[in-house]
Amino acid sequence: MNAQAEPAVAAEAEGTGTLSLLLTAIRYAARGIHLYEFRRAEGDEPLPPFTPGAHVDLHLAGGLVRQYSLVNPPEDRSCYVVGVKRDPASRGGSVFMHDQLRVGTQVEVGGPRNNFELAAGDAPSILIAGGIGITPIACMAARLRAQGRSWELHYSVRERREAALLDQLEALHTHLHVDAERGGLLDIASIVRAAPAGAQLYCCGPAPMLDAFEAAASGRDPATVHVERFTPIAPLALGGGYTVRLAASQRSIPVLAGQTILDALREAGVEVQASCEQGICGTCETRVLRGVPDHRDSLLSAQERARNDVMMICCSGCLGDELVLDL
Repeated sequence: MNAQAEPAVAAEAEGTGTLSLLLTAIRYAARGIHLYEFRRAEGDEPLPPFTPGAHVDLHLAGGLVRQYSLVNPPEDRSCYVVGVKRDPASRGGSVFMHDQLRVGTQVEVGGPRNNFELAAGDAPSILIAGGIGITPIACMAARLRAQGRSWELHYSVRERREAALLDQLEALHTHLHVDAERGGLLDIASIVRAAPAGAQLYCCGPAPMLDAFEAAASGRDPATVHVERFTPIAPLALGGGYTVRLAASQRSIPVLAGQTILDALREAGVEVQASCEQGICGTCETRVLRGVPDHRDSLLSAQERARNDVMMICCSGCLGDELVLDL
């Protein structure tokens, strides 16, 4: 999570409720990648605002809720556009969208939420994307160019036909790296080493790329290193054997082996907001008033984890006997 970021959009518009939107277009973007455009079914009222790097929740058939980054410029609030790569090994969201979702379908879309915001200030920005990770990065690059800020964008794909948004990226003077044509992977360590001191570094892509990026940037100020993950970095905390106390009602709820905190709260009839249930979207972030969380999310920085004042209850657990939550 970013220590400094662009001014937030209106609080009442970000991450609240859902909108019933119409899927108005599906466009081919690259091999295995489609762009999905959603608009209001009636009227032309602007959609809730968002900032570059934001994602929305798509509520799909069978109770599936999946998060996808917004691709369209934040200035265009007539629609939301997301890019989706078909991944047969995924939990089913991308396969459903590619194989079954059709233009004209009404879809419940959660309001924009941003865990990958551009940092404020005039420091140079180094953007690194891999594969479908270009979706939030391209939007960020366009904003940086519009603001006249110093930035550069490196985009890596295995084959040229897998590169999405090429028309837009060529206009942004992107450094495109095609593994098959270069005979190897993008040298992330060299890019990080060449970044000016104090530069803001951003990376979004597959897990091996993000791991390499974080390793290369480990010696830099953590407040200048930003990642967006599509998959969790740790397994769910399912050990159980502790109690969660709710500060508002003073209810004590046991968390049993095999349960997450979210599972235990739901079983006890406590309604809490959640979406990805993997610790990658931030919907279930909850204040911790007492106790030590067993952090398993992919969002909090090392410094934020050390403070132990917030946690993602969908995936994280407890390192003691009790957690007191601000619920």
